[in-house]
Amino acid sequence: MIRVLLADDQDLLRGSLRLLVDSTPGLVAVGEAGTGTEAVELARRERPDVVLMDVRMPGLDGIEATRRICAESAAVKVLILTTFDLDEYVYAGLRAGAGGFLLKNTPPAHLLAAIRVVAAGEGLLAPSVTRRLIAEFARTTPARSRRDASLDGLTGREREVLTLVARGLSNQEIAAALHVSTATVKTHIGHLLAKLGARDRAQLVIAAYEGGLVSVTSRRP
Repeated sequence: MIRVLLADDQDLLRGSLRLLVDSTPGLVAVGEAGTGTEAVELARRERPDVVLMDVRMPGLDGIEATRRICAESAAVKVLILTTFDLDEYVYAGLRAGAGGFLLKNTPPAHLLAAIRVVAAGEGLLAPSVTRRLIAEFARTTPARSRRDASLDGLTGREREVLTLVARGLSNQEIAAALHVSTATVKTHIGHLLAKLGARDRAQLVIAAYEGGLVSVTSRRP
């Protein structure tokens, strides 16, 4: 059972999300928070698998709440859900440790799938923001800083896998591209997470760009 904490300052939306989560087999809502401070406190007490986190909330915002929650527990995953399709929120949210970012107009079925993906430790970004996330990183991070982020400890195959992860390919797509099994891909990703000190797939993407392994002009093969 995936335990979900709902954090949003709108009572109606929280209620709708609770109904959606509780009516879905394998998911259960374990609490609701109307502020970032409440979200941090509830996450500490309830230890949910996933926190659905709004960005703009009174007092402590969702980005800082995400940072505190992720700093306290690597087991709690955060999926940011907001109406604001803005680069600064995407990049700041992932930097804070969020495992994914979706817009509030995401279809319910996609949201439920996203909860499962993030709970499993895989990063997820709304397709509409992925490319701008990369562009924002390129704009705000000096090239020298990106080159200095060391990937020297990776094997050649791990670099290949990391490159494909950063380009947005799924495990199945990576397996097909490299002519290996999905189990082998999962093993490589596990090694990448450990070597790079990343929480999930989303942070692997950031590591690939910081290390200069891929660039803003890189595209899916």
